[in-house]
Amino acid sequence: MKIAKDFRWEMAHRLQCHKGKCFNLHGHSYKMTVEFEGSVDSNTGMVLDYFEVKDIVAPLVNELDHTVIIWEKDEILIKKISELNSAHVIVPFESTAENLVGYFLDKISNSKLPKEIIKIKVRVCETENTYAEDEMIL
Repeated sequence: MKIAKDFRWEMAHRLQCHKGKCFNLHGHSYKMTVEFEGSVDSNTGMVLDYFEVKDIVAPLVNELDHTVIIWEKDEILIKKISELNSAHVIVPFESTAENLVGYFLDKISNSKLPKEIIKIKVRVCETENTYAEDEMIL
């Protein structure tokens, strides 16, 4: 059985590796779907309570909401954003949709999940028609 919940946030970034417009600082309205697969608990009738899903995932999203996510190697952007005293998060990866999926999968899989959960899938939509997705078997 699978359950899923959607999360949304606003975030700016730039991709130093990009040869086009995405090299420039810009923002997205992100949408993420987190899916949990496992057996239905016979006592609750649920795979995982949606309130528990929110308790696990929302704090991770809130850390990024209305911030600039910056790759730790982007020293110029770190300096300039810090001078502006603007909210930012420094990460050890280029902030592609693919890397954000990995970031969230890692964080979610390291949270306290019931033993009945056997798989997590994360989809991060950068725009309404582009996304990256991956899953982790626990």
